[in-house]
Amino acid sequence: MAVSANTPEKKQLNIKTITFGDLTWVDITDPTEDITKYLTEKYNFHPMDIEDALSLRQLSKVEEYPTYIFAIFHLLKYNKATKVSIRKQWSAFLGDKYLVTLHPIELTALDEFFHECELNEDDRNEYFSQGSGYLLYQILDRALDSYFPVLDKIMNLTDAIEDNVFNVGVEAAQELSSLRRDIITQRRVMFPTRTLLTELEKKIKRFSKIDLTVYFSDLMDHMNKICETLDETTDIIEVYKDADYLLSSYRANRGIRVLEVMLAILLPLVIVFGLYGMYITFFGSVTKESTGIYLGLIAIFVVFSGGVIAFLRRKHLI
Repeated sequence: MAVSANTPEKKQLNIKTITFGDLTWVDITDPTEDITKYLTEKYNFHPMDIEDALSLRQLSKVEEYPTYIFAIFHLLKYNKATKVSIRKQWSAFLGDKYLVTLHPIELTALDEFFHECELNEDDRNEYFSQGSGYLLYQILDRALDSYFPVLDKIMNLTDAIEDNVFNVGVEAAQELSSLRRDIITQRRVMFPTRTLLTELEKKIKRFSKIDLTVYFSDLMDHMNKICETLDETTDIIEVYKDADYLLSSYRANRGIRVLEVMLAILLPLVIVFGLYGMYITFFGSVTKESTGIYLGLIAIFVVFSGGVIAFLRRKHLI
């Protein structure tokens, strides 16, 4: 039989509980400093662990104590506005007859799983009857499943950006920079998480009634595939970055060639007409006396410009 105790105090602290058999899952959403007293008095957790759980800038870690295990995890939520994933931290205190989780409201996967257990007695019987270690594994499995849409988004963006990168007329540098930043953020979360799960598997066994080796092997298999995909995507983006740099250089060189042609035409014009401009009537017609000189200057200009252009072409500068 499941018991959910939601007193006014717990509602104020955003605390939800489910008790099934001898195991209680306490889930705390958007924890604040007010939760410190509750956790200290009821469970006697170390103050430093509570402080770390409430902090938003902690590294992933697992710490083992005689009566409980404390772990900090991270998940990613994709931000459509910035096109970059945001790292979200959640924590777990794992004891013999309890599991306490603290997470931000953005991590809806934990709320959804809690709600399923709250409504379905078969789920409670399956997930709660094997100990707190097995329940935490199920939460981790759900949390990891919630990450795959984020990974799919990155892969879709990587495929979509390919056409822009190899299109000479499109600037893709900004898109590439945003995508590289997002991949770096994901690597900073998922690679430490893979190491964390390996360490957690060794310590969590004492709080599980069944052998979790097979379950964590499946979890690690998913993590390895995620990390391999991120590695592969990183390599692809590096290739795209080099290609975009070469194409950008080509576009810049093409612009320089156009300027060189313009200078090859205008420079002789400036020199010739600068030296002999006094023979030309600019605000009227050409005089009879200056006609020959005018035509001679035009000829010199044409020959000079043609020579400069021929020289540049011979040197493969245009």
